[in-house]
Amino acid sequence: MRENKITVVINKPIDEVFEFTTNPQNTHLWIPSISEEITDEYPPKINTRYRNRGESDNWDEYKVVDFNQNEVFILSDLDENYFVKYTYRKLDENKTEMEYFEWMTNGELNKPFTESILGNLKKVMEG
Repeated sequence: MRENKITVVINKPIDEVFEFTTNPQNTHLWIPSISEEITDEYPPKINTRYRNRGESDNWDEYKVVDFNQNEVFILSDLDENYFVKYTYRKLDENKTEMEYFEWMTNGELNKPFTESILGNLKKVMEG
């Protein structure tokens, strides 16, 4: 699989969904494979570096390549081969649609996101 797109509707205002999903302190709460995430600055902007790891001591590093408050958040690996794009759309005052789109420039996705991961996000945010 070279690309993967999943959409979720979260019963929260768009600014809350955007802040929650871009804040590295929250990542481990909804992505089971990540135990820790840090950034070199927060709130993020273009070229902010995100580093995360799972159960091992190996860190993966990404940089912000596009950022528009409450609209879009795009990260790439440092080789600019793997990308992930979060797109946010306000459905009403307390409902947000978030699209998660990941893709590879070369090769295949190693561990693509699943609907259950975005289900975790919905559960954590609405719970």
